Amino acid sequence: MNYFILAAAIVSLMAVLGHFTIGAKDFLRPIMNSETDEIPRYVMKSVFHYISIFQVLTTLFLFLTAVEFNCILFELGSVAKFIGVIYAGFGIVQLIIAFNAPIKGAAIKMFQWIFWFAIAALVFIGL
Repeated sequence: MNYFILAAAIVSLMAVLGHFTIGAKDFLRPIMNSETDEIPRYVMKSVFHYISIFQVLTTLFLFLTAVEFNCILFELGSVAKFIGVIYAGFGIVQLIIAFNAPIKGAAIKMFQWIFWFAIAALVFIGL
């Protein structure tokens, strides 16, 4: 059992739960109920669900890696590294956007980067 990867999987699961609850309520629904043209609204709905799929699958793969599941299709450690790199990238992009946003306290209000960096750090420590 790899406890650092397990911790990354648990943080990732928390992010998934937040995505489907808070994310849907505070971000997806307001966009879908806005006066914005239909095409951008449904593109954003698609993007929301692309992220949904990504988060669910990466969480699953992190749990499988943590319990050292024997996968014959690919090496889970390599998949975990890739997941770590992607989440680190998410964190970097979100902080850049937050620091350049005209929103006071944007880095705190756009807090998801904390999850992204925590997942990435735990993956890299665990590998």
